[in-house]
Amino acid sequence: MSILVINAGSSSVKYQLFDMAQHQVLASGLVDRIGESESLHRHQWLDADQNQQRSEFEGHIHDHHQALAQAITQLTQKGTLDSLNNLTAIGHRVVHGGEAFKQPALITEAVITAIRSMIPLAPLHNPANLEGIEVCRILCPAVPQVAVFDTAFHQTMPAHAFHYAVPDHLYRDHQVRRYGFHGTSHHYVAKQAAEFLDTELNQLNLITLHLGNGCSAAAIQSGQCIDTSMGMTPLEGLMMGTRCGDIDPALHFYLMREGQFTTDQLEKLLNKESGLKGICGSSDMREVAEKAQQGDELAQLARSMFAYRVKKVIGSYYAVLGQVDAIIFTGGIGENDVELRLQICAGLEGLGIELDQPCASGDSTIQALQSIDSRVKVLVIPTNEELEIALCAQDLISHQKT
Repeated sequence: MSILVINAGSSSVKYQLFDMAQHQVLASGLVDRIGESESLHRHQWLDADQNQQRSEFEGHIHDHHQALAQAITQLTQKGTLDSLNNLTAIGHRVVHGGEAFKQPALITEAVITAIRSMIPLAPLHNPANLEGIEVCRILCPAVPQVAVFDTAFHQTMPAHAFHYAVPDHLYRDHQVRRYGFHGTSHHYVAKQAAEFLDTELNQLNLITLHLGNGCSAAAIQSGQCIDTSMGMTPLEGLMMGTRCGDIDPALHFYLMREGQFTTDQLEKLLNKESGLKGICGSSDMREVAEKAQQGDELAQLARSMFAYRVKKVIGSYYAVLGQVDAIIFTGGIGENDVELRLQICAGLEGLGIELDQPCASGDSTIQALQSIDSRVKVLVIPTNEELEIALCAQDLISHQKT
């Protein structure tokens, strides 16, 4: 059983081909800078001897149709996929499913119409996701297509958690509410934690921390999300690489009045020029860590701010859950930044959270970091959103056949 996973962005297409029998990546690639004169296509695959092979192409790739057609050509020509007809399904990452989608969905005209109706909620992402879907339906008309939504896992949040304290008609008329994102990652690591702890997911209370260039946290009670840090957009919540996270909403009015900022300038400032980058000039936590070690005070401040905000979320979610079985670190920062994990967990002994030392870094397996006296497990679980999308597609297609 082979499943192709597509993540179509505004100017890029990422893809992975999975052998679902072994959850093995047979091939993967990135088509970047679509529409530019110097487009780039990187492709890698396993040959007949299970050796990793790589190829790279440069040149103009006009649009997503050409990008996906070129990707499919590589998949079929490099021996990893004999024919498109051998695909069991194609799974698509879709950023925003609004309130319409609580589960992955088999793509139909009605589903496409619903995704299109949510473009105002995700104007940078849903159009590109849709383009990937529509092109794949043209190129692979006989292959079932499945949409997996970043927002779906968070749709179990109760009303008191997802509502904002603004006039109710804004929710009814304009869908203003907290949706949350990174749902595939939070769900994947939660399931991995349940397997690792040899406990059913519906028996666990977890705090999951997806820490990368984008950051979010989720409170999971009895296996279901009851709160998450990102909001109506991915801008809310934790401090991130270039996003500010939580701020005083009146900052907008102040900057418009005193700094003559336009709405477009504010949107760019808070999404692209804030977070780690805004504080110390770099959005990559590895660079920030290096600067901090060299004595850069702004880099040290950025790391302290980042850790402090994560620590506050842990405390607030602990209060909401009442009892926590495990805290999970995932994402590029969560999986690899040993010192930052220590900084985040320092002082939480009163909550039963104690780390053992040393903490490993860069391991591809699940690590348990808690001390023998810690009441709460502290786990590092590598995320795999592409595999989660493939698993969702596999499950949905299997149920369609029964």
